[in-house]
Amino acid sequence: MSTEVYVSGAAMTPFGRHNDRSMQELAQAAVLAALEDAAVEKGRIQAIYAANVYGGMVLGQVLMRDLGITGPALYNVENACASGATAVHLACQALRLGLYETVLVFGVEQLTQLGGGTIPLQRNDYKTELYAGQGMTLPTVYAMRGSRYLYERDETPDVLAEVAVKNRAHGVRNPFAQQRTAVTVEEVLQSRPVAEPLTLLQCCPSAVDGAAAVILTTRRSSQQPAPVRVLASAVQSGHQELGCDDILDAEITSRTAQLAYEQAGVDPKDIGMVELHDAFTIAELLYYEALQLARPGEGAALLRSGATALGGRVPVNPSGGLLAKGHPLGATGVAQMVEVVWQIQNRAEGRQIENLRLGLTQCTGGGIAGVDHAASAVHILGV
Repeated sequence: MSTEVYVSGAAMTPFGRHNDRSMQELAQAAVLAALEDAAVEKGRIQAIYAANVYGGMVLGQVLMRDLGITGPALYNVENACASGATAVHLACQALRLGLYETVLVFGVEQLTQLGGGTIPLQRNDYKTELYAGQGMTLPTVYAMRGSRYLYERDETPDVLAEVAVKNRAHGVRNPFAQQRTAVTVEEVLQSRPVAEPLTLLQCCPSAVDGAAAVILTTRRSSQQPAPVRVLASAVQSGHQELGCDDILDAEITSRTAQLAYEQAGVDPKDIGMVELHDAFTIAELLYYEALQLARPGEGAALLRSGATALGGRVPVNPSGGLLAKGHPLGATGVAQMVEVVWQIQNRAEGRQIENLRLGLTQCTGGGIAGVDHAASAVHILGV
């Protein structure tokens, strides 16, 4: 399939607590802004992909009804934290097959309605019941990875805190981020303990609302100075856990990233920026290696070199990432792509990466259902 897919419009709402806005208002704001950005009339949308986790049945139809975007095929997509990225993947497949010419993809979540705290886990089979009964939550899963990482790599908790410091510093520059206050290593380590070695500032905010949208098309725009192409779109599911697995091996992400690199025909060293799934600080360090930004065992050295900070060789999470921007589940994967598009088109005011040509996004979802992760999605965008 050689058909080119372009991102002709990209938009998002600020992430944060939106107590005065409904989920409909959030989704509609992002969609209208993306349509305006693309200079596309609503009537040209031939299909809609709506990503969400906790909104309920036929949510996309409910959210689009009052905008008058009704009639086209509408696909509601749920794939845990990878929902938004999975929706983009499905849309790209349909466009490349020639089913549509122009489609809308949006993601939205209103987690503040859940009251805060850890995200409630689905208990729908014997594995999830077993894990939940033993007190397993996402913070505890990542805490175990963190503890093992510090032991295996002979590191101190400072290295985990440095991830939070970097991403919060990026978030200060992003008006769409929920957390816009810089922190120090000491403040991160002294914040409230969650699950050793993780503290509160090492976990992404769970009380956050937001929406993001992109217009994808096979029509190259003559008006855009730098039409952004989707060079690769890969989604994989996790392998069943059958024994004592290496919890530091982000195998599903490594496998998905390799597929994406092969699709795009690029080398990891060619990537100029990354938006990755830093739900917890340890995750970013593991994904450095899974995405081949660093050799095995050298993720901490990459962080400390400054290469992944703004101004470095390959800035990671210039938006602030999940740690600072926030993580409204259904919107996250789409919002990552919005950031890459803005960066490539020199629209990321205050945090702009100069002369960017290639950016990568990575999402994982569903980490405790008896597989290494339930889903992983990697996209590569470029000009």
